[in-house]
Amino acid sequence: MSTLPQMNSPLRPPLKPARANTLRRSLVNHLVTGLSILATVLVVAPLIAILVYLLYKGASSLNLAFFTHIPAPVAEPGGGMANSIVGSGIILLLASSMGIPVGIAAGVYLSEFGGGRFLAHAIRFTADVLNGVPSIVMGISIYSLIVMQQKHFSALAGGVALGIMMIPTVTRSTEEMLATVPHAVREAALGLGVPKWRTAISVTLRTASPGIITGCMLAFARVAGETAPLLFTAFGNQFWSFKLSEPIAALPLQIYVYAISPYDEWHRLAWAGSLVLIVMIMVSVTLVRVYASRGVLKGGN
Repeated sequence: MSTLPQMNSPLRPPLKPARANTLRRSLVNHLVTGLSILATVLVVAPLIAILVYLLYKGASSLNLAFFTHIPAPVAEPGGGMANSIVGSGIILLLASSMGIPVGIAAGVYLSEFGGGRFLAHAIRFTADVLNGVPSIVMGISIYSLIVMQQKHFSALAGGVALGIMMIPTVTRSTEEMLATVPHAVREAALGLGVPKWRTAISVTLRTASPGIITGCMLAFARVAGETAPLLFTAFGNQFWSFKLSEPIAALPLQIYVYAISPYDEWHRLAWAGSLVLIVMIMVSVTLVRVYASRGVLKGGN
């Protein structure tokens, strides 16, 4: 009986440090969790504040005429931005059809085939430089290369300007997302006799597709509200225009024109246009995200 306390006594002291370590880990866990929640709130709060303020300033000006009528003449009430909404859709469709395929192709080359080649380093350097070029500089460049050669403004020039601005973001995000794909996935496909190019397209690219789509959405959201490049390329139009070789209206351009005007009616429409623009971006990004997630789930099943 006297041996039991002697056997148990050496085991009792370590219990206190263990409890202290558990308490410390719990406190650190709760602290980091709280900081993460605080960071999330700080990120989301400005977006919510902007949405609320736009709803306050612009929701009262939204009506059927806003979405069906073109801008009214100066000093006349009413009018809308129907042509600007359609024009923005056309320009963004052109930009996406040019910028996204080129950006994804460049990202695939950098991740799967570039390695340490000089061309790969040149592409990365060019993408990083383009990503930091001011949008107005991009507009002036496309003005010199396309508008001055055509002798007129056009929707095509606006689409090219925005498409080039999308390329670096799509390229770098594609490269980073492909780098997260485990090498075992590539080796399994290559071990089955699948060519390297087919592995990159059908296996690696598909595995990283959620992240790549997110990068494309970021690029789309960035250029959707750009005004400076369109001032030098699309120029704007007060009437309906669907031809790619003619000046075309765009929502950011129309908002800019109305915002700098001295008329209260135009200021009211500018707030409404800003609300519509941000809602359009949010809806388009959400739809793409939902469609992509369904595609990934179907592919996984």
